[in-house]
Amino acid sequence: MKERSSVRIPRVVVGVFFGLAALFPLAWMALSGFKLNSDVLATPFSFFPPSWHVENYVQILVDPEFSRAMMITFAGAAIFTVFSIAINSMAAYVFARLDFSFKRTLWVIVIGTMFIPNMAILLTSFIVVTKLHMLDTMLVLILPPLASAAQVFFIRQFYLNIPIALEEAALLDGAGRWRIFTRIFLPLSQPAFVVVGVTSFMAYWNSYVWPVMTITSPNLYVVGQYLANFRVSRGPELGLLMAGSMLAALPVIILVLIFQRKIIGNIKIAGLK
Repeated sequence: MKERSSVRIPRVVVGVFFGLAALFPLAWMALSGFKLNSDVLATPFSFFPPSWHVENYVQILVDPEFSRAMMITFAGAAIFTVFSIAINSMAAYVFARLDFSFKRTLWVIVIGTMFIPNMAILLTSFIVVTKLHMLDTMLVLILPPLASAAQVFFIRQFYLNIPIALEEAALLDGAGRWRIFTRIFLPLSQPAFVVVGVTSFMAYWNSYVWPVMTITSPNLYVVGQYLANFRVSRGPELGLLMAGSMLAALPVIILVLIFQRKIIGNIKIAGLK
């Protein structure tokens, strides 16, 4: 018992240290939203506001541009998440259960795309969407990143853990592949879809470089663009900027807190085979 305690205590201390280090910027941003503009970067440094002001949060909440950016980002993230799950789950089923020519070769090609940095194909992707006349539309933010090799790999690993006996019984009963996928695999896929859904939502919500390249209309700005252009359009209102940044981070934080246990557990399950 003493040996276990001697090992556990340092782990707890290290975990607490890194946890506080990770939460410190977030806590400072949230508290800075209650500060006056002159207090945000004041010297000497003050973690807590000298005086509390809720005006920044109230002002940013009633800002129609901020509200529009939040709603557009949320709508786009929701649509992107649904279609991402649909497309990648079907591809995962094909690679997990069907036999066809050049399956191994195609799987290697799909997995190989995971090792290509997004920045390496940024320019070519921009040329493609330009020729397709997709600039300044929500489609340019939703369609290009839908197919994800990482998500196909993850869902495929999950499908490999589903007993083949279920599928064989359905085939004997006369069910086709599409019916097997929709009636058996989809209902059993909720754990995997939680992980894929949360990561897809976060990826869309936190995107910045691609929207900046492809969206120029202020009416279609995602929340990241709005905050990036804040100092240009609104001036050095740092307290207001911190309040907006905190409110923009809340949906993702809440989503992760709700599903954190399922995410960790499901990643372990999918990695068993």
